[in-house]
Amino acid sequence: MTTPLAGIVVLDFGQVYQGPYATMLMAKAGADVIKIEPPSGEPLRRRAIAGGGDTTLPMAMLNANKRAVTLNLKSEAGKDLLMRMAARADVLLENFSPGTLDGLGVGYDVLKQVNARLIYATGTGFGISGPDRDNLAMDLTVQAASGIMSITGDPDGPPMKAGPALVDFMGGIHLYAAVVTALLQRNITGKGQLAEVAMQETVYPTMASSYEYYLRTGKVPPRAGNRQAGLSSAPYNAFQTSDGWVTIQLITETHWQNLLRAMDRTEMRDDPRFATNDARTKNIEATEALVTAWTTGLDKNAVAAAAKRFKFPAAPVRNAVEVMNDPHMHQRGMLQRIDHPSLGPIVVPNSPLRLHGADPVDPVPSPRLGQHNDDVYGEWLGLDVAALKRAGAI
Repeated sequence: MTTPLAGIVVLDFGQVYQGPYATMLMAKAGADVIKIEPPSGEPLRRRAIAGGGDTTLPMAMLNANKRAVTLNLKSEAGKDLLMRMAARADVLLENFSPGTLDGLGVGYDVLKQVNARLIYATGTGFGISGPDRDNLAMDLTVQAASGIMSITGDPDGPPMKAGPALVDFMGGIHLYAAVVTALLQRNITGKGQLAEVAMQETVYPTMASSYEYYLRTGKVPPRAGNRQAGLSSAPYNAFQTSDGWVTIQLITETHWQNLLRAMDRTEMRDDPRFATNDARTKNIEATEALVTAWTTGLDKNAVAAAAKRFKFPAAPVRNAVEVMNDPHMHQRGMLQRIDHPSLGPIVVPNSPLRLHGADPVDPVPSPRLGQHNDDVYGEWLGLDVAALKRAGAI
């Protein structure tokens, strides 16, 4: 097969969302990703075990196309086994708390001695240096510390988190980018390196509009609900329809003129309240009332169809089930229906990275805990798996 990361071996200590998403992208690009878990399983798997199962849908989504082994790094035999794997691997990725593997005696400074070409990627909340290094980091806490929650929610309401695990996945995306960038540099230098990603730093650029608001006004950026974060564009909001909601976000004056045509309100072109984006922003309540009077008389799909016909940006607000069954993403192969051995029929995502000319990687269901111990330790390393179990290594 012709896949971008064919031949690359990744030791995946990723857990929950951030690390596993990065390595899922690698697996979907053709890398041989070996998911390494403690004998009790990683935290996301332990949730399923506690409930009487062996996996969860997020576990299945983020760990497809990987091999799975168990490894006890609290045993000397387990640490020796990691050394053997690291000597033959290209990448090791983890998203433990800073210094976790260092504390176990198998951090980057040790592993690079056994493999100078190893790329060691670490994802943390706040980085491996600096005064906040050891702050406990979860998606929610990093959303708070990064400022995201301060600008999310209704203007008069409390701060809110973004609904999805935004920070975890932004961290995973950047971890993938760091690894691929380091692999490219290794092709030039022949040497591996330590590559780190802090979740807080990955989301800073997402608040560009809020920082622009502060620069423009000198005021702390407010929560703007569904309006544009910098309150510098209108209409930009979620508007009620007869059966739900639709979002409309206009960028150019052409978009506004097209929306007026769709609403059959072209006489408003000459109304000074709406003549420019600046005017519409200053008269945002009147602008939104004009749009709402139109959207409430239609269902959300009719508004979306009008947007497509008249060419202005709009989309219906869909729920998770609607998106899971999106015919567009299924036709493109981004969403795939598989029969999972533990969960039954499920929908899993493919990689959103489309490299035309590369062979597609067929979906393989996420593995059971330690499913590939014999393959990896027996066939790849040539070791006695039963002896490793007796030694407490796996």
